[in-house]
Amino acid sequence: MSQVIEILENTQKEKEKTNEKKDETSVTIEDVETNVETKRISTHTHLKGLGLDEQGFAINVASGFVGQKDAREACGIIVDLIKSKKMAGRGILFTGIPGTGKTALALAISQELGPKVPFFPMVGSEVYSSEVKKTAVLMENFRRAIGLQIKEVKQVFEGEITEITPNEVENTYGGYGKVISYVIIGLKTKRESKQIRIDPKTYENLQKQKAIVGDVVYIEISTGVVRRLGRAEYLKDEYQLEVEDYCAIPKGDVNKKKEIIQDITLYDLDVANSRPKMDTKGDLFSIVGQLLQPKKTEITDKLRGEVNKLVNKYIDNGIAELVPGVLFIDEVHMLDIECFSYLNSALESAFAPIVIFATNRGVCQVRGTEIQSPHGIPLDLLDRLLIIKTLPYTVNEMAMILNIRAQVEQIKIEEDALEYLSKLGEKSSLRYVIHLLTPSNLLSKIAGRTVVTLKDVKECDTLFFDSKNSAKMLISQEEKFLK
Repeated sequence: MSQVIEILENTQKEKEKTNEKKDETSVTIEDVETNVETKRISTHTHLKGLGLDEQGFAINVASGFVGQKDAREACGIIVDLIKSKKMAGRGILFTGIPGTGKTALALAISQELGPKVPFFPMVGSEVYSSEVKKTAVLMENFRRAIGLQIKEVKQVFEGEITEITPNEVENTYGGYGKVISYVIIGLKTKRESKQIRIDPKTYENLQKQKAIVGDVVYIEISTGVVRRLGRAEYLKDEYQLEVEDYCAIPKGDVNKKKEIIQDITLYDLDVANSRPKMDTKGDLFSIVGQLLQPKKTEITDKLRGEVNKLVNKYIDNGIAELVPGVLFIDEVHMLDIECFSYLNSALESAFAPIVIFATNRGVCQVRGTEIQSPHGIPLDLLDRLLIIKTLPYTVNEMAMILNIRAQVEQIKIEEDALEYLSKLGEKSSLRYVIHLLTPSNLLSKIAGRTVVTLKDVKECDTLFFDSKNSAKMLISQEEKFLK
């Protein structure tokens, strides 16, 4: 009988150990599953492009866009002109009432152009600074929107890292620590393996790239610049908590010539040439001078002229290629007459990007003058622009947009609640009802529901004011407010 009891106890202990192992396994799986990168959802996260078919006609609901067919088709023509490099130095103006997708169209153009074409957005009020002139800010942003592709053939070492062995020696300047004199790195390609010796500066660049054994890198021999290309492809089966970029092991020799294309902007060249060189001998006055310099200094026209000469030389020799990008100026009516006058001449310069303006104003005063003009823009500049008009959304289009936004924000909403929001948007604005989605979802969760109902939306509408109701309240209670 005692033997039977012992067997039962041993069986029970084995079951408990098995359950403990299962618990440990389940905890590990949960840890891996929770390691998910969360992305911030912004106003235009849902936009993926202009939503055009192969012939350039707008699809009613595509790429996050709803409606605005004429405006989208016009933007498609502009994208084709930019890609064929026949649009440089020209301007486009988006006009329409607030909340009709002007900024969305500009961002969709940038999506269609891809990452290789510079796209720089700004707001009209950004030009007003106490440190830099308004025209200098405009020219800086102009040059940020002009790209330069520099092609250069360089001698490089490329391959998978098989070994990193630092060689340490005693510090000749005194002290108790050791310093690295050189580092032996083993690199492997499909054809050969080789050990190379690099200096401490190149090793420091390697550490900045967080390259380890098993990573594929290339090292420029002349400059010591290191680029980590990714993890070796055959190591995909490794258990990694973080997502890795994998790439194939390079073919050919470790030491090779490689054509490297660098994408920079004219503004990058301006800044690089405007920085005074610090005295490497450790002169205290030059170091203090660097520290006391203002954070933002103006780049002179003379310096830009020298950079332009250098760029023209590179283009003539076939080393570089100019890529005119897009400068998007939202709320353009905030600019004054001095800025508009400067834009007239800047658009005619040899290095000019495509400039897209956007405004929601009608006939209003041009800042800095007493002149009334359409959209607050002088007529001589307005005559240079291609104007694209955006139209107000219908109730059905608002319902489609709200449905897309709910899907992006992972909100489940009932049909009657969606219909109520779209009708409310017609009375107030599309922006207001889009802003009500997340608070309504929060109210439904507090009430223990997983779907946003009509009750949640109505309760949320009573808690917040739209701009029109707020204005009515101000008029009715004008005497109670401070003036």
